Amino acid sequence: MAESIVKPVYQKIAIDIANRILNGDITVGGKLYGRSVLASKYNVSPETIRRAIAILSDMGIVDVVKGSGITIKSVDNCLKFIDKYKEIDSMQSLKKEVENLIHKKDEYEKKINSVINELVDYSSRFSKSNPFTPFEFEIYDGMEIVGRSISETKFWQNTGATIVAIRRCEKLILSPGPYATFESKDTIIAIGDETSYYRLRKFLYKDE
Repeated sequence: MAESIVKPVYQKIAIDIANRILNGDITVGGKLYGRSVLASKYNVSPETIRRAIAILSDMGIVDVVKGSGITIKSVDNCLKFIDKYKEIDSMQSLKKEVENLIHKKDEYEKKINSVINELVDYSSRFSKSNPFTPFEFEIYDGMEIVGRSISETKFWQNTGATIVAIRRCEKLILSPGPYATFESKDTIIAIGDETSYYRLRKFLYKDE
């Protein structure tokens, strides 16, 4: 579920006043209530009203003159002000969506790695009863796939097997993805049926 963007209260008040000016409730040259009256109207502190009026003043919507009060200066600038905050809301919403997607991606990757770990562990212990037994093949110097990626070798198309991990030195690379590159002395851990085993062996070692 998408999270709503929460604006500071002073921004909400500034936007509300700008909308009232746009709607004609307050005309150019007219005056707003004093800060204490506005604070009471919006049920906030005078400091919150001061910050709201400061935004409107910075945007050229009102003039604040000591002793003369708050005078409405421009209707056009109200529209610019409201559009500006709509853009900010959109950017914040997109940023939040990206953050949520990244969080979900991290969670999915953790789940995938966990399942692969379980699969490798299960398969190694119950290989005779598992129709998708993992195959382990070592890569040697001089083999055609050394230095090439999984995608470049069209691994699945050529073998029907799926690589779930690559053992490299003492490190186990889980779910390596299509751009992982084969290196000499790697051990490929792949799963597939009996046909895939023979296709994979022939693909790697050129067995007849």
